[in-house]
Amino acid sequence: MEIQDTRTDRLGLLLGQFDQAREMAQVRLAGFGDEEYLWEPVDGCWSVRRRGEAVTPRAYGPGEWVLDKGAPDIPANEYAEVARQAADGMTLSKIAEDWSVTVGRVEEVLAHTGPPEPDATPVTTIAWRLEHLHSCFAGQWEWTFGGRSQDPNLLVDFTPSATLALDRFWALVDRWRDSVATVTDEQLDTVGFSQYPYGSDPDDPFLDVLAGTNLEFIHHMAEIALLRDLRRARFTTNG
Repeated sequence: MEIQDTRTDRLGLLLGQFDQAREMAQVRLAGFGDEEYLWEPVDGCWSVRRRGEAVTPRAYGPGEWVLDKGAPDIPANEYAEVARQAADGMTLSKIAEDWSVTVGRVEEVLAHTGPPEPDATPVTTIAWRLEHLHSCFAGQWEWTFGGRSQDPNLLVDFTPSATLALDRFWALVDRWRDSVATVTDEQLDTVGFSQYPYGSDPDDPFLDVLAGTNLEFIHHMAEIALLRDLRRARFTTNG
């Protein structure tokens, strides 16, 4: 693309970042099958599992296959975000609701000093990372551009098929991107333009929501790419 065609407005920059990340991710995700999609690098991984075979207490999904989800807590790498929410005036009860924890747990995080406590976040499969992203995008689209009524946990019919999961995922990502491209400058600055209930979207300008969504997409896709690299290295025999 020529320099003069590059958008430098706020929405244009975020769309450009998203488009580039999507292109890179699609290249990195090409050509993998079900075995790699469901590969568990260690015991106890979170993944996509049949209902009744989930290894976590809060696994969710509308169909035969569900996405593992454990007991709620605030990951150590999110302590700074909790502190930011509190500094911005969000009440402790609202922060606790966003993270699905008790007010007491929020108080513990805010009182924590020194290095973060060890993070107990589990290792996850490529399937879990991809379907987690799928679930987030589906929920954010519904609660921003859709009817704002459907439970985000019931929007994605999870699948053990890598091909089907990717086809559905890219279609949803494209719908999200097309809808975001219609947002006005006024809407970018509107607090609560997104009412997605699992997070701070209702309390943030939509510009901040978009920046966070881009970051979520980028970091999960980087994790998926690393999992692919690790599996290839583990199962490739040197001659």
